[in-house]
Amino acid sequence: MNPGDTASFIYLGVIGLAAASYVLVAYRGRMGAMFQHIMIWVLVFLGLVIAYGFKDTLQAQFFPRQGVMQDSATLALPRAADGHFYADALVNGMRISFLIDTGASDIVLRREDAEKLGFDTANLSYFGTANTANGPVRTAYVRLDSLELGEFRDVDVTAAVTEGDMDISLLGMAYLNRFAGFEVTGDRLLLRR
Repeated sequence: MNPGDTASFIYLGVIGLAAASYVLVAYRGRMGAMFQHIMIWVLVFLGLVIAYGFKDTLQAQFFPRQGVMQDSATLALPRAADGHFYADALVNGMRISFLIDTGASDIVLRREDAEKLGFDTANLSYFGTANTANGPVRTAYVRLDSLELGEFRDVDVTAAVTEGDMDISLLGMAYLNRFAGFEVTGDRLLLRR
C-alpha cells in the first residue's frame, strides 16, 4: 500500500466515523427508527443497482422498438444508447429487428432472419452485389408479402438477402423512401406519411 492510498483510507475512515457518530447521536434512544431508515436507504440503493443492471430491458419496455405513433401520420423511434435507431417490424407476420440505415440502398435481411421468414437461403440466386465496410457481398432478392412498422403497412415489398454475415437486418433507403419524409429531432427519428 503506497502512502497516497494510506492517506485516502485514513481520510475516508475519519469521514465515515464522523457520519456514523452523527447518526448515532441523532437517533439516540430511537435505534429502531434508525435501523428502519438505514434499511429504506439500502433498499433504494439496491433498487437503483438492479434498475441499472436491467436498463436495456427496461428501455425496451418503456421505449419499444415498434415506435410510438405521434399522430395518424407520424411514427417516432427512440435513439438507442449506441446512437443508432432500431425498429422491430412485422414481416410476413413475424417480428424482425432492424437497424435504420440511411447508408443502405435496400431492405437487407440477414440470413437468419430470411430463414425465420421461410426462405431457403442455400438455394437463393445470389446475383446482386452490395458494397459493405468489409468489401462486396453477394445478395439475392426476395419478395415480402407484408412489412408493418407501427401503424404503417406495406405489401409486396422487395428485400435483399445477404450472403455475408450481419448482426442485424437493415431498413435502408428503399424503405425510407416510402415515407413522405423523415427527420431526426433530438433523440427521436420521425417517419411521416
